[in-house]
Amino acid sequence: MWGVASYLCSTAHSVEALIVFRVLLGFGMGMEFPIAQTLLSEFVPTASRGRLIALMDGFWPLGFIASGVVSYFVLPQFGWRTEFALLAIPAVFVLIVRRVVPESPRWLEHRGRHADADAVLTAVEARVMKSTGLKSLPVPVMLAEAPVSTGSSAFREIWSAAYRRRTIMVWTLWFFALLGFYGLTSWLGALMQQAGFAVTKSVLYTVLISLGGIPGFLCAAWLVERWGRKPTCIASLVGSGVMAYVYGQTALHADTPTLLICAGLAMQFFLFAMWAVLYTYTPELYGTGARATGSGFASTIGRVGSLIGPYVVGVVLPMFGQGGVFSLGAMCFVIAALAVWVLGIETRGLALETLVSEAVDSETSLGLRPVRE
Repeated sequence: MWGVASYLCSTAHSVEALIVFRVLLGFGMGMEFPIAQTLLSEFVPTASRGRLIALMDGFWPLGFIASGVVSYFVLPQFGWRTEFALLAIPAVFVLIVRRVVPESPRWLEHRGRHADADAVLTAVEARVMKSTGLKSLPVPVMLAEAPVSTGSSAFREIWSAAYRRRTIMVWTLWFFALLGFYGLTSWLGALMQQAGFAVTKSVLYTVLISLGGIPGFLCAAWLVERWGRKPTCIASLVGSGVMAYVYGQTALHADTPTLLICAGLAMQFFLFAMWAVLYTYTPELYGTGARATGSGFASTIGRVGSLIGPYVVGVVLPMFGQGGVFSLGAMCFVIAALAVWVLGIETRGLALETLVSEAVDSETSLGLRPVRE
């Protein structure tokens, strides 16, 4: 859907058709985002889960920068239609990757497909023994796991007593974080043009500013394991808010692009660190039966914020100027940080089964099953 819709965008002959195709493109990409973070979180060991998911999300700023580079060279020479056509190509790569990635054994077990789950784990263990040279693996550790919820949908489960507090927190987090992020970044080029920079220069400066995201997600990948998910999330959000405000003030008074780019680099450092923590933290808050649904709905609520953000900026900009726009973004990040501080839990160093058990009332009887982390 993503690839086909991107190609169709390149063929649109009216604004209305372009909007329809772009919405379809968004559906396709929106379905991809929660799947990757959920699948990886259910495969990797507890000790490295946060770091690996954060690093996976680090390819987001790399892709963001790459798309800016493509725009810088393609737009002036070939136009926006060619760019949409070119950006349909990566969908083919994702389709190929999906065919070689195995299904989550946790999900298979949850669905009662024990033989399939065992087959996946056996293949994984065989590869581990081959790569490490071990003749056998350690005995699996017995972990307490909450009983599988039956008779209710995954959506009802994320609003059950066990998860309600987490769902309120993560929906608030995603809504305000993405409202602030997209409200600022979607207007970044336009705001630079308003400041007097040409279109090609504004695209180039946006790409340069985005380079700050690379050390940002690398730092987050280290901190989520050393410091924890909750404090890293709060710090990245507060840092994003502070630097968004500073960037807005710099944009008002900077006489040269150098100072503006430096402030933008610092802002993007925290913004992309925030993204890395969001994708690390969210899937760890739910059990196997609700993990993809919980992550998907959190992302959906975030996309609502991302849709509202640019329109809110369009209203705020004429009334309060660029300084008001970035102050609004800063306020959104602070609200998201408060939600995590008040309602969030720490998930560092805990197996997914343990996190599920902690969400269930202590009077609930727990079963035991062997899990090799």
